[in-house]
Amino acid sequence: MDYNSTLSWMFSQLPMFQRQGKTAFKKDLTNSIALSKHLNFPETRFKTIHVAGTNGKGSTSHMLASVLQEAGYKVGLYTSPHLKDFRERIKINGEVIRKIDVINFIKKNRLFFEMNSLSFFEMTVGLSFEYFAKQKVDVAIIEVGLGGRLDSTNIITPEVSVITNIGLDHTQFLGETLPEIAFEKAGIIKNEVPVVIGEYQDEIFHVFEEKAKQCKSTLFLASKNIKEIYQSDLKGIYQQHNIKTVIQTIEVLNSKGYIISNDNLKNGLNNVVKNTGLLGRWQQISENPKAICDTGHNKEGLLYVLNQLKGEKYDKLHFVFGVVNDKELSTILPLFPKEAVYYFCKPEIPRGLDAKELQQKCAAFNLVGNAYSSVSEAYKNAKLATNKNDLVFIGGSTFVVAEVV
Repeated sequence: MDYNSTLSWMFSQLPMFQRQGKTAFKKDLTNSIALSKHLNFPETRFKTIHVAGTNGKGSTSHMLASVLQEAGYKVGLYTSPHLKDFRERIKINGEVIRKIDVINFIKKNRLFFEMNSLSFFEMTVGLSFEYFAKQKVDVAIIEVGLGGRLDSTNIITPEVSVITNIGLDHTQFLGETLPEIAFEKAGIIKNEVPVVIGEYQDEIFHVFEEKAKQCKSTLFLASKNIKEIYQSDLKGIYQQHNIKTVIQTIEVLNSKGYIISNDNLKNGLNNVVKNTGLLGRWQQISENPKAICDTGHNKEGLLYVLNQLKGEKYDKLHFVFGVVNDKELSTILPLFPKEAVYYFCKPEIPRGLDAKELQQKCAAFNLVGNAYSSVSEAYKNAKLATNKNDLVFIGGSTFVVAEVV
């Protein structure tokens, strides 16, 4: 198989949460453990940092990778989902995995995948672990895909576990309350491995304290411990929480023998996009008209984004908006600006919510606009309708942003 047919097989043959949603979710690590054994335990041959959380785990992972690169380490980075190309999920020092490495991995292990009914996510995690081991990375930042305790990545024993924050997202898998979700995220805390918690949340902090105590793990609360933060090229206001989390994590790594200077830290935070290729975090994609996109998609993430929008100066806001079909719209639509003009669209994935259905649901919250046949059509019409001092914002779903960056 060539690269495109390899990807087609991965996407269509096996469950993939990104495209299918709930039917692709497995509450079990059996396959991940079996694949690790089949590959001769690649995740034991390099050091790791494990990053979980409802919001900010992608930005935090990229920031950490950038800082470690500035300090001279060979850094693997595993994240999900991808925006444009599957290979964005697996990088070393900002360079995506080669197509031939993806092809060869699937070709070599396809029979095992088929016999064991592995999911898209399980085999992608296996690919990243084998790739990082073969390339002899010094350390790899591993972002949790969904939850933590039963996530396919949770077979590693990291240098430090990082949990950014907890919000109500993926409740159909992780629980209906914040403490239930926190319990799943706390599942990445390992025996005697230090843990960094990004934000203090009164309702759930005890969950992390109890888990850390059980595991004899030292717990660090970044929002309390870190007083001074540095600038970053990731410009969202919400990144301040992530920057504190990164600074705390770097302090923990230095206490374990890593050599990361303050200059490395500052330069890493200021060159995240250049060093790692991160896309879609409060990213300006056009100057005239001014157009900004952001991948924030759950209640907490959207709240940060919508608050930042209030700080922008414009005459009229044009909002290109699309979501997936399992989104709890009643929890997020009250947050949206009623004075904006909306351009409803469906991201080009099976889970995308029909644009006309989204339009109808939004009308109940006095969010008014037209429905369009695609994200690109919605964006094109938004740009055509703008005047000189207007602003176009594109968001609601990672998959909507993926089609414009």
